[in-house]
Amino acid sequence: MVRFIKPGRVAVVLSGRYAGKKAVVVKCYDDGTKERTFPHCLVAGVKKSPLFITPKMHEKKQERRTRVGTFVKYINYQHILPTRYVVSADIDLKGIVTEEKMASVKLRKELRKELRNVLTKKYTSQATVKKGEKSGSLHTKFLFAKLRF
Repeated sequence: MVRFIKPGRVAVVLSGRYAGKKAVVVKCYDDGTKERTFPHCLVAGVKKSPLFITPKMHEKKQERRTRVGTFVKYINYQHILPTRYVVSADIDLKGIVTEEKMASVKLRKELRKELRNVLTKKYTSQATVKKGEKSGSLHTKFLFAKLRF
């Protein structure tokens, strides 16, 4: 069978607390682990997408509305829907999300803050591209857009 759930693939979470939210696969465990014997993956996702802003808004309000809420979780392959999108290598999630940081609750909280800062910075840098210039990838735009269903 061909492996199509690979690191960098954008997926939609289908069940649980984050159902309907988009996530990026960071690491795959096709054979499972000692703790989780089923095939699963470590995902980092967008819990709260950024809101619409206008140039008339105050800078503080713009900053607050462009903040991205994040989550990091182990998810069973049966509970995710992989999409055709793959996030490019410019977002280095493997360097940020590691097994050691997922071990304790305190480290996981720090991990989510760090991830939030990285994704917020990526979103704001993507939004500042002028109309005639070549923008980043369509894949990151899809990651930050809210699902409409």
